[in-house]
Amino acid sequence: MSAELQKNKESCGDQPPAIVGFEHINRYWDPQNSVFAAKLLPGEYYVSTTGEMITTVLGSCISACIRDKVFGIGGMNHFMLPDHAENQNGSWENTKVNAATRYGNYAMEHLINDILKQGGRRDNLEVKLFGGGQVLRIATNIGGKNAQFAESYVRMEGLTLAAIDVEGPYPRKVNYFPATGRVRVKKLEPLHNDTVVSREEKYLHSLVETPVETEIDLF
Repeated sequence: MSAELQKNKESCGDQPPAIVGFEHINRYWDPQNSVFAAKLLPGEYYVSTTGEMITTVLGSCISACIRDKVFGIGGMNHFMLPDHAENQNGSWENTKVNAATRYGNYAMEHLINDILKQGGRRDNLEVKLFGGGQVLRIATNIGGKNAQFAESYVRMEGLTLAAIDVEGPYPRKVNYFPATGRVRVKKLEPLHNDTVVSREEKYLHSLVETPVETEIDLF
């Protein structure tokens, strides 16, 4: 680290402590943005009250960036729905893998719950959705289904959808600043991001093997 970057970091003080329950998330100093950052992998989510940046790289997965626009408390998730959850009628309900399809609700509701626990108010929430690219090496457009689910969830819950950038043939890098609501999205060249594809294929397989069974009480 250069002397100038070290000085900038020191001017910001020590890294703020993570909220209890988020200690496992990879957090570090981001010199490019001069901010402490939390990096999400598939299946993770993070909430911040201290002006951090939350970052992730999305292929077929979706990230919902949600914050209380009055108090600046917010977070991001990174999730995917299982590939074979849709039945012949095009519904996500009443299938033998219905428990696994709850990953989307699980990801959204846990993120919202933890924002509310930190002092956010539901009527102040705004949502921005990103990802859902068609990048996996499978016939099913799982990215499109992820995007449809996320947009439908926001609409059904009566939340404010402030921005959306989903689907298409490319992965995305997303940097989110919950304190201000600012988002930076960089669309990546699909041919040079095999790591993203491989990671999501492995994650997709894990969803089928280990369905969610946790019940969630939404504030």
